[in-house]
Amino acid sequence: MLRINQLKLPVGHSKSDLKQAVLHLLHISEEELLGFQIFRRSVDARKKPQIFYVYTIDVKTLREEKLLKRLKNKVQKITPTRYETPAHGAESLHHRPVIIGAGPAGLFCAYLLAREGYRPVLLERGASVEERMQDVNAFWTTGALKPESNVQFGEGGAGTFSDGKLNTLVKDKCGRNRFVLETFVRFGAPEQILYEQKPHIGTDVLSEVIPAMRKEIVRLGGEVRFHSKVTDLMIDGNQLRGILINGTEQLDTEIAVLAIGHSARDTFQMLYDHNISMQAKSFAVGVRIEHPQQMIQESQYGAQMADKLPAAAYKLTENLENGRGVYTFCMCPGGYVVNASSEPDRLAVNGMSYHDRDGENANSAVIVTVTPEDFPAKGLFADREVTGNDTVHPLAGVAFQRELEQKAYQIAKGNVPVQCFGDFCRNEQSKSLGAVVPQIRGQWEFANVRSVFPEELAASLEEGIKRMDQKIHGFAREDAVLSGVESRTSSPVRIWRDEQFKSSVTGLYPCGEGAGYAGGITSAAMDGMKTAEALIGKFAPFGS
Repeated sequence: MLRINQLKLPVGHSKSDLKQAVLHLLHISEEELLGFQIFRRSVDARKKPQIFYVYTIDVKTLREEKLLKRLKNKVQKITPTRYETPAHGAESLHHRPVIIGAGPAGLFCAYLLAREGYRPVLLERGASVEERMQDVNAFWTTGALKPESNVQFGEGGAGTFSDGKLNTLVKDKCGRNRFVLETFVRFGAPEQILYEQKPHIGTDVLSEVIPAMRKEIVRLGGEVRFHSKVTDLMIDGNQLRGILINGTEQLDTEIAVLAIGHSARDTFQMLYDHNISMQAKSFAVGVRIEHPQQMIQESQYGAQMADKLPAAAYKLTENLENGRGVYTFCMCPGGYVVNASSEPDRLAVNGMSYHDRDGENANSAVIVTVTPEDFPAKGLFADREVTGNDTVHPLAGVAFQRELEQKAYQIAKGNVPVQCFGDFCRNEQSKSLGAVVPQIRGQWEFANVRSVFPEELAASLEEGIKRMDQKIHGFAREDAVLSGVESRTSSPVRIWRDEQFKSSVTGLYPCGEGAGYAGGITSAAMDGMKTAEALIGKFAPFGS
């Protein structure tokens, strides 16, 4: 197979135009072309208003070797990487392996194990997607929170109520990334995610893909149980023997995968109580910022082309003199800010887009890095004294998040607190909007969002947004809408594991974003695959 790089076509071209461009570059007839497929597509907007789609194309022809010699500067020979699971191990399993959490890491771990005949049991504390959608919509309408079925908890994890972004910076030599994308397509995602530079599915489509994956896991011999919260572990001599579900049901197993997600704070506490090795880790906190999507279109593509291209995204980073990094995260073109709370009397926000990304506003998180040095180490936990080198409690980041979320809840009486950027800079509660109207799922109310943060973090957010205005004119406009608090960017905890993916307790395998080893849907799914591979390589399928 040959690969063509940097094939440019103008905006508005057809599939036929793309085929003709391939034939023209290779100087071959249509009969000689056995087939081609798009490997990657991106937008080149560096010379506005001249904007191009840039393609990487994989081609099969009758004369590959001759073409390779004649066009060696334009094409290259490739051998596509196909993902393969390892050979089965020899150790016997006395019980079915258990996966705790049905987010991307848990789903893909269970999916691989089911494909290989291990008959996994997948436990999810929340509801199925179908039930969860109803619970979340009711919460946004009435404010009645279900602590076990919300934007954070339930089938699909927190990513279900997001943009469904699938880009990742994880290096992938084994084909796991491609496998994740192909799996999503197999279960209903659009084929474009296989080649778009920044692929996304959208909340509306993702909510159909995930149940299809679940049904396949069951068809392959797995079991999926909802409303099944793991409340304790049965450990004997540092070996896992079983788990307790909902405080009453004991399930015997010697293998459990912890794919619990970044918001399972009560589970973190339970693991800490069992002296599972873990530590506080850096993460980031901040606000959601909303601008008109049309403004972003014109900034990224120019006024002439703004309406001729899909909803534009951006990614901005600033390094401040105080040593803080401020950057945008989880940008949702044509999207909505959502009330993403999961605990009573605490409030967190996130961003979400539907597949068509046709909302009026663009939103993204603008966040500032916080490290364990920022977390208060004393006075938070009565059960542990901080001594010697043990300067930060493993759950100090959780306490820091909760403190911010409690303030956010209080200043707007449980609604999403909203403030115009100009008022954020003046440290004043907003009284009216400008041209930007909040697009929020859930009730909102004017409040002083700045007051949620320690002043150093608030000042860093202000300076970062002002600097970002130099890259996207209007980013720091006075009427840009801020809401908060964006506190669930990643896990505040890392659960230790060795090179075989085992924790400090034999049989317990931490993985995914909640365990501190991923950041986003794709990387979490890939980490779930790696954990499944570790189990497959060590154990024989259950019952074999």
